[in-house]
Amino acid sequence: MAARVEGIILVTGAGGFIGRRLVRELLQRGYRVRCMDRHPIDHPAEAEQVRADLLQPESLPSAFAGVSAAYYLVHSMGRGKADFAEQDRCAARNFVAAAEATGVQRVIYLGGLGETGDNLSHHLASRLEVAHILQSGRFNTTFLRAAVIIGYGGASYEMVHSLVRRLPIMITPRWVSTRNQPIAVNDVIGYLTGCLEEPRTVGQTFDIGGPEVLTYREMMERFARVEGRFLWILPVPVLTPKLSSYWVGLVTPVRPAIAIALIEGLKNEVICRDNRIRELVPIPLTTFDDALRTALTEQQEAGGNKA
Repeated sequence: MAARVEGIILVTGAGGFIGRRLVRELLQRGYRVRCMDRHPIDHPAEAEQVRADLLQPESLPSAFAGVSAAYYLVHSMGRGKADFAEQDRCAARNFVAAAEATGVQRVIYLGGLGETGDNLSHHLASRLEVAHILQSGRFNTTFLRAAVIIGYGGASYEMVHSLVRRLPIMITPRWVSTRNQPIAVNDVIGYLTGCLEEPRTVGQTFDIGGPEVLTYREMMERFARVEGRFLWILPVPVLTPKLSSYWVGLVTPVRPAIAIALIEGLKNEVICRDNRIRELVPIPLTTFDDALRTALTEQQEAGGNKA
């Protein structure tokens, strides 16, 4: 049975791709929401706003005061490998200290889905380490491991969309055959809010993905079909992740550092191995094609590039 969380809900990284959507949904559900950002962000008037930085612990006490539950949506994937891993580690530890000091009861963390082991990409390994740090705190952490998230404004969507629109003929590396389970951004928001209201998710780890398992090649081909575009893909074995990231950076608006992190992660299969979340938070899952159509509509309404 759903249970309402009283008190302030803190959203860290509230100005991001997921954060903005989550803030709006929490407000619609009647929660008291506090948005935490490093820089001024234009949030809905009903939300409380606070400027704080997880890398500056002295800025955190006021942000965490009176908070019952907090969402952790902070990642440093746009920096160098060593830099972003260390900054993610430091940010998570500072979060734990501030949350424990102010009596936060629940934390919900959105991380990445991927197999564990030595072959995990630096990006996914860092997200897993952040989860372990949060789970060490004296509060209950719910860890959602998400597959590739499809939605306007997301780096993965922007990368695939730009490749399909600008390169009708692609010579691609072997990662196009890697399987994944893409999930619509609105379904991610549904799980994030659903976990807040479902007591049985407290302290648990869940895989979240969409209803279909696709290769990256199939994703690009489906994208082209939805838009009525021609696409021909020729996989070759010689393109390394680093060369691939340069290629992606050249033809897409995704920043090179983020492209490197995304491309490096494509070697890891991201498929849900545990579907318990579907019973605890039974939301209707969006098909990949419908997720694309929604993202394209949002992009057109926002005046996004149609070239």
